[in-house]
Amino acid sequence: MSWGTELWDQFDNLDKHTQWGIDFLERYSKFVKERLDIEQSYAKQLRSLVKKYCPKRSKEEEPRFTSCVSFYSILNELNDYAGQREVVAEEIAHKVYGELMSYSQDLKAERKHHLQEGRKAQQYLDHSWKQMDNSKKKFERECKEAEKCQLTFDRLDNDINATKSEVEKAKAQLYLRTHMADESKNEYAAQLQNFNGEQWKHFNNAIPHIFKNLQDMDERRTVKLGETYRSFAEAERRVIPIVSKCLEGMVSAAKAVNERKDSVIVVESFKSGFDPPGDFPFEDFSQNLSRSGSDGTISNTPKGERDKDGGPAPRSDPKHPMSRTKNKLWLFGKKPKAPSLEDFSHLPPEQRRKRLQQKIDELNRELQKEQDQRDALNKMKDVYEKNPQMGDPVSLQPKISETICNMEKLRSELHKNETWLSEVEGKHSSRGDRRHSADNHHQAPQGRESPEGSYTDDTSQEHHTPHPRRPSPAQPGNPNPDPHEFDDEFDDDDPLPVIGHCKALYSFGGQNEGTLVMAEEEVLYIIEEDKGDGWTRVRKQSGEEGYVPTSYVEITMEKNSKGAVTYI
Repeated sequence: MSWGTELWDQFDNLDKHTQWGIDFLERYSKFVKERLDIEQSYAKQLRSLVKKYCPKRSKEEEPRFTSCVSFYSILNELNDYAGQREVVAEEIAHKVYGELMSYSQDLKAERKHHLQEGRKAQQYLDHSWKQMDNSKKKFERECKEAEKCQLTFDRLDNDINATKSEVEKAKAQLYLRTHMADESKNEYAAQLQNFNGEQWKHFNNAIPHIFKNLQDMDERRTVKLGETYRSFAEAERRVIPIVSKCLEGMVSAAKAVNERKDSVIVVESFKSGFDPPGDFPFEDFSQNLSRSGSDGTISNTPKGERDKDGGPAPRSDPKHPMSRTKNKLWLFGKKPKAPSLEDFSHLPPEQRRKRLQQKIDELNRELQKEQDQRDALNKMKDVYEKNPQMGDPVSLQPKISETICNMEKLRSELHKNETWLSEVEGKHSSRGDRRHSADNHHQAPQGRESPEGSYTDDTSQEHHTPHPRRPSPAQPGNPNPDPHEFDDEFDDDDPLPVIGHCKALYSFGGQNEGTLVMAEEEVLYIIEEDKGDGWTRVRKQSGEEGYVPTSYVEITMEKNSKGAVTYI
């Protein structure tokens, strides 16, 4: 249905309707803009949330528990989901909001042009009507004047008293007015015919054409709105497959949570490798008393015979109640704090073995990279030697030398870590053998405490404390040492002789029982060498004695003492 034929007289209403259409388009554009802002803000908040809860540690420090890994996988999927919300916002911004704003400007300009043409056509028709109306009024006026002249002439012509000159003058005036009336009539007829023609053209050509353009413009606006509605929905539908994959990834991450595997990881992460502490022996204080087998009276057996029959009674040590030793065990007390060392000797055996194995694997990967780089440089050097125009082979020699030097350093580091690993594995196997042997003979394991409070069951003073240098051999002639041997060493009445001196390379806090505080550059006397557990017993000039880490001091042994050597 055409506006030009049906609404030929509704110019003002069509003007208002087209303006309403543009206002509605701009209102929808505003809605799209607010929805766009919501999408962008939502995506930004999601990314901030993911960043807030993502781990800030390195991959080596990240927890390996399935629940943590699954949570981080969910965060990654949520980050991808936020990216899809950004895609939706970008699609809406370019394909909906941007097009609507541009189309709105074009629509305003087109509407203004069509309305100006309509107003011009209406003004031209109004001008034609005014000309026709003026000619009509002039014709009416001239006719009235001619009628007056006619009456004057008739009156004078019938008046016998009127002179001939008056009659002739009235006749001439009548002729003039009649002629003017005829001319006005002809002009009015022409103007009327012209106006009717212009009016026909206006309502049959100009206005229908203008209204048709306005109708086309309004219909295009409606079509454009429908297209943007569809584009708005398509922006959401395009990301549905990827969003579905993100949600599926979250579900898969949830299914990957395994409580059994997490329990195994807990064991692997915190297993120390130490054996549990054995039973404390019963200390019988009544063995010095002799009783008869029948009535329980005191026996008169001589002391020598009692010694011959039963042997000497074990000496109790009141300095070591069970609670004191118990507080030193890692199982019941706090794990001692120790500085991180290159050989990971501050860690328990099992954890140290794992860290050393990881370090060895890492060094092997780095060594393989250096070897690949060396091979590539050698091949390039061969190519340059065969084709000098491609490059100077001498220029590659510094890089090759540097790579070889790096390989040597890596091999040395690798050998050092492999040595430490073999020591740890040797200790672990020997400890297992000793424990098995003790179980077979039903003997309670003998314990010893390191200066840091870590428990060991090795008579060779195997301490898992800072700075162990090497595994110590078993002490000959002392298969069953006193469990409280460490503390007794500080209770001797006679001081140990000085066998050397040392200078502190670093300060040491000596926070654990049995250790000694020392300041950097402080000179101390050595009274007992490092027995392989990483600790050296020293004495200050004030007479205070205790253990310090061997790697913290520069040791100089006296020439006349056994094993004179300097450690740095």
